[in-house]
Amino acid sequence: MSPKDLCTLNFLDQVVDSGVKVLKIEGRGRAPEYVATVTKAYREAIDAIANGTFTQDKIEAWMGQLETVYNRGFWSGYYLGQELGEWSKSNGSMATQKKVYVGKGRHFYPKSDIGEFLIEAYDVSLGDALLITGPTTGAQEVKLEAMMVNDQTAQVAKKGD
Repeated sequence: MSPKDLCTLNFLDQVVDSGVKVLKIEGRGRAPEYVATVTKAYREAIDAIANGTFTQDKIEAWMGQLETVYNRGFWSGYYLGQELGEWSKSNGSMATQKKVYVGKGRHFYPKSDIGEFLIEAYDVSLGDALLITGPTTGAQEVKLEAMMVNDQTAQVAKKGD
């Protein structure tokens, strides 16, 4: 059994109004897309608080984003007088999106904005959402809009292409 993940987005305005100047977001051992998604949601929330546009609709959208990456369910901790014992009902992640390893990036051509990849595990098709991670790219989500296999336009790239 694991504890649920602490999430303060629902009352972040109260946290900021209390005088807090620094937020620590745990991401140790998590994938780059986790760190990118969580920091983006909190950055947008803090900016919305600062400019007076922090709303329930926005909170729900940010929570929806957080649900797409690894999580064990969310709770608000003891900040608002919650009782002890918020435990996850399942082992592992409760993320709403499943990610699978597809292959390796071989080269990126920045002038033409084209990437070359070796498909090692699963087929990819036009329209697929891809998450590209690396030491210099961080976590980039893209939709596969065009591709070539063996110098021919293709709808699908198979393992080994």
